[in-house]
Amino acid sequence: MREEIIISGRNNPLIDPQLHVWHWEIPTYLFLGGLAAGLMFFAALYTIRNKENEYKTAVRIAPMLAPIALILGLVALFLDLHHKLYFWRLYTTIRLESPMSWGAWTLMIVTPMSIIWTAMHIKEIFPKWNWKFDVIEELIAFFQKHKKTLAWIMLVSSAILGIYTGILFSAFNARPLWNTSILGPLFLASGLSAGAAVVIWMSKNHAERKRFAQLDLMIIGIELFLIIHMFMGFLASTQVQIDAANLFLGGEYTAPFWIFVVFLGMIVPAILEGMELKGFKIPVAIPVVLVLFGSVMLRFIIAYAGQESRWLY
Repeated sequence: MREEIIISGRNNPLIDPQLHVWHWEIPTYLFLGGLAAGLMFFAALYTIRNKENEYKTAVRIAPMLAPIALILGLVALFLDLHHKLYFWRLYTTIRLESPMSWGAWTLMIVTPMSIIWTAMHIKEIFPKWNWKFDVIEELIAFFQKHKKTLAWIMLVSSAILGIYTGILFSAFNARPLWNTSILGPLFLASGLSAGAAVVIWMSKNHAERKRFAQLDLMIIGIELFLIIHMFMGFLASTQVQIDAANLFLGGEYTAPFWIFVVFLGMIVPAILEGMELKGFKIPVAIPVVLVLFGSVMLRFIIAYAGQESRWLY
């Protein structure tokens, strides 16, 4: 009989038999970041297309939630850090091959930009708002003058932020479920859908709500397309990817994913939005809440299931 000694670091705490590293803070941060990205993307898009008067909620009002979402998301991310006093080191270098570096610098651009955009439109909600300091009024006037340029920067940076929320997972090669390029576009689409849902909820303009219901239907269709192709890719790949897919195809995440994310978070809202477009009276809160719920559950389930997927050993 031959004895073999296997030396491995996999028996470290929190590693075997599965990861227990990322908890509620990370999916919460990814959801809030995706929501902010969706809100800012639509605001920038319709500013560039000179339709801010047609879609006032999308351009001027709903984006005011973006800085709140980003700040809350960053708080959740900060709570997850083990060495909290050293977060600033991410900003001492730029590593193009690192998703963490991309995310840190993107947030450094997007967060101040969301605050500037809110400051530019705050009088839409508070007409008597007074900044007290002339220098702030001058800065806002400067940004108003260059609003189109700001919108282009915001359009690109918000799209990068939305994709980054998925790439943060997909760059993690050690977990087969996460190691797919589809997560970036899927999380971007999910963030856009959540942003469109918030605009629908906040808007009082029938034409604007109709337009964003149409957009949300299209985005939900894209999400379903990406999910189907993600599983097709897994099932046509190696055994570890097949095992990862089986977590959702008969495994312990089957019911939560297909019921909470796909059925309640995508199919039911799509049916309700389609009925509303056909003239049926549907309470606007129902499809909106379902879309947001599905967006949250997508991130939580992918985060937890990904930590359970692993390479054979």
